[in-house]
Amino acid sequence: GAAVTGSGDGTIDNSNNGSNSVFSSVTSTGGGGAGSWNGHDGLSGGSGGGASTGRSGGAGTANQGYSGGDAAGTSSAIYTSGGGGGAGAVGVDGTTSKAGNGGVGVASTITGSSVTRAGGGGGGMYRGNNDAASSMQGLGGTGGGGNGAVTNSQTEAYSETSGTANTGGGGGGHGGFSTTSGAGGSGVVIVRYSTADATISVGAGLTSSSATDGSDTVVTFTAGTGTV
Repeated sequence: GAAVTGSGDGTIDNSNNGSNSVFSSVTSTGGGGAGSWNGHDGLSGGSGGGASTGRSGGAGTANQGYSGGDAAGTSSAIYTSGGGGGAGAVGVDGTTSKAGNGGVGVASTITGSSVTRAGGGGGGMYRGNNDAASSMQGLGGTGGGGNGAVTNSQTEAYSETSGTANTGGGGGGHGGFSTTSGAGGSGVVIVRYSTADATISVGAGLTSSSATDGSDTVVTFTAGTGTV
């Protein structure tokens, strides 16, 4: 299945939800893990994980993200998966001809420019002795989602990709049972305030950058835990 919105790793048989991004009392819930290999529901999270063959996508969280896509049952040794849910739309259901695309993310102009984040990861597909084509890939949702893989019994024809760092985009699902999917992209916390009205002190343990947009200061936190 597709790895989904939020960063998180999983084993071959089990997927993990992404970690939360937290600022003060505001928590953005990590994305739900995908349904692993065959016959597993996607996990619930900020956005839901895509399902693996014959199962249902995980639920998203209200006002944060949408559900993952469902997956069709096995046919002619073809195993498919649904796309991970995005912040702006549900993941697309996977069929035996194409794995599901990840749901799109949501655009924000908090930095002064429009940036789309939190796109779902595309689903992976295994095709047995059947042919494999790029058109069968589950594509990552706009907003940092990674593409899923397409494999058959001979080769991994098209590889999965990880979600884009600092977007919370989901990683693309792998197409086989012997390796793991792409990693989800790390999250981000962005604070914007009037430069004339306030200053902030960034504590040790936090990785951040600061920029000015008009009369405002924009501070972007990309990693760590600490006090502001």
